[in-house]
Amino acid sequence: MSLHLSLSHQSWTSPAHPITSSDPTRSSVPGTGLSRRVDFLGSCKSNGVSVIKRKDRRIMRGGEVRASMEQALGTQEMEAIVGKVTEVNKDTFWPIVKAAGDKPVVLDMFTQWCGPCKAMAPKYEKLAEEYLDVIFLKLDCNQENKTLAKELGIRVVPTFKILKENSVVGEVTGAKYDKLLEAIQAARSS
Repeated sequence: MSLHLSLSHQSWTSPAHPITSSDPTRSSVPGTGLSRRVDFLGSCKSNGVSVIKRKDRRIMRGGEVRASMEQALGTQEMEAIVGKVTEVNKDTFWPIVKAAGDKPVVLDMFTQWCGPCKAMAPKYEKLAEEYLDVIFLKLDCNQENKTLAKELGIRVVPTFKILKENSVVGEVTGAKYDKLLEAIQAARSS
């Protein structure tokens, strides 16, 4: 059984409509003089799957709604699947964390060249299969995701951040499986 957390929204990577802020709820649309506001519309169940909906809007200066991003530009699904590790980037991380609500989120911050990161990867995947009440994410701390890695305060890889209700509640640095397990259990019980 897996629970899909989905967010409806315009493609994050669209060159025509990139998001230019680290705050996924508010950003500007370059060259238009407009800003983009994201509203979380709530959740519903569809075919036994919980879906969290959000809507992007373009806002003219002065706060007027210009047009729905969904109507003007289409939508793309983005999801984190409970029971599996989901790879995120600087644009998809915060929306997934916000959609998780009070469910604990564990983020594995790794690099492709890191030996300890590679050693922890299969253990991390098994944790995702075991703890179905926790969302497991991974972030490649490459140049593209450098701003998010800095925002989250990474100093070494691997670093595991435990979040709950949009806040970091725990951190484990290095390939310390037992410490990671303790931090996950603490987040689940709080």
